[in-house]
Amino acid sequence: MLFDKLHDIFLSERTKRRIEKLILYIALFSFFAHLILIYLSEFEILQLFSESDLFKNPISAIYTPFSFILIYEVYLLIYYLPKSFTTYITKQYEIITLIIIRKLFKDLSSLELTANWFEIKGDLQFTYDILASLILFYLIFHFQKQGKRFSIIEDTIDSKIQRFIKRKKIIATILVPLFFILALITFINWSLEISFSENKLPPLNEINNLFFDEFFTVLILVDVVLLLVSFFYTDKFHKIIRNSGFVVSTILIRLSFGVSGLISTILIVAAILFGLLIILVHNQYEKSTLPNNVYKK
Repeated sequence: MLFDKLHDIFLSERTKRRIEKLILYIALFSFFAHLILIYLSEFEILQLFSESDLFKNPISAIYTPFSFILIYEVYLLIYYLPKSFTTYITKQYEIITLIIIRKLFKDLSSLELTANWFEIKGDLQFTYDILASLILFYLIFHFQKQGKRFSIIEDTIDSKIQRFIKRKKIIATILVPLFFILALITFINWSLEISFSENKLPPLNEINNLFFDEFFTVLILVDVVLLLVSFFYTDKFHKIIRNSGFVVSTILIRLSFGVSGLISTILIVAAILFGLLIILVHNQYEKSTLPNNVYKK
């Protein structure tokens, strides 16, 4: 089948290793390239984006390789979609957390270390983000723990589950070129915007949201499709509520791109906390409805 062949090309273990190595090389190259541009700007050899905070301090050079790491995380999200639904959702949470951490590296380069720390907007936002990153790391840890807490022991995989996995492989295979095209269009539009604005970079919040606001919009649609498709293979109430809850969680993350400051941070934390609560209740529900000997820790 065509989709099986495409899946092996786009999402095989071999392809994953190749993309991982390629992204690491690109990330290293981009870091040193950004660093060189910063020093060229500092010594007034090259006046390129000199007004941008991303070209004023060497620490902000870490922002660029993190962007490529995020691209790899997007690929991993698609890679794990057919394999594990909870791992797929975990990757969504990891991506938004890495976006916050990426922003922290830029903010570190422009902190104003004064006695009026809580009166300076930039320093205050840095405080919110660094606390949020710790909270998110903790929530994701427990989400993964709950996702792997129980596994059903079966001698054979049910035919319905096999069909569902096959549908998810088709969706994942479609997503690879879709996200590549989306990333390419975003890059072209961004480049044209810079060209017509006399080499002035857009505000940082727009750069942070670049590609990922559209990315999470597509993820919402994917989550809804997965929810609808799952109705063909299960009518269990707790499974439906779990999948519906993950859609809500993704929507909350997408909404965070439409606002800034503390509200954006609160929405992200609320999204992952909601996802954790959903899977906690789901696991308790499943544990109470099936025999004790069905599960292993």
